[in-house]
Amino acid sequence: MSVTKLTKNANGVFLCPKCGQELRTREGGAVEIRNGRVDMSATLPKYICDTCGVYYQELLNSGFYDVLDLPQEWRVAPRPKKHKLLRTGDIEPMELHKDANGQCVCPRCGELMDFVEGQPVRIVDGKPDFENVKDHFRCSYCESVYRRIASTNYFQWSEK
Repeated sequence: MSVTKLTKNANGVFLCPKCGQELRTREGGAVEIRNGRVDMSATLPKYICDTCGVYYQELLNSGFYDVLDLPQEWRVAPRPKKHKLLRTGDIEPMELHKDANGQCVCPRCGELMDFVEGQPVRIVDGKPDFENVKDHFRCSYCESVYRRIASTNYFQWSEK
């Protein structure tokens, strides 16, 4: 059992003393029964460092924190890498073709985007909605929309 003092950054978030990363907070839960005894430590907040694989828990409101190994069920999967997005002004009109699944690679971010077929005009909140009237591609990752240019196979990035 090692005890340490945690420091806060300018935003008031605790920092890990080992690696300097911001600590993720896990609020305390209900009282637990372990080995037939009441475990009050489950009610205390925990400050988690996913990088180091440890968490910190305050000892008796002293301002000092006990360092414990992080249980497997509390670990967070690493975030996927963000794709580099092209600026919308750099995207020229281009030919886009859907595959058998109705998808195509997004020129802006590289993820798969879906082909949306034209639909009749819909009434939304008492007003006509013309957004999905023409065929277009929509990327769910970067929220880009590519609309067809005048009955050609060329598509251009478009605002919603």
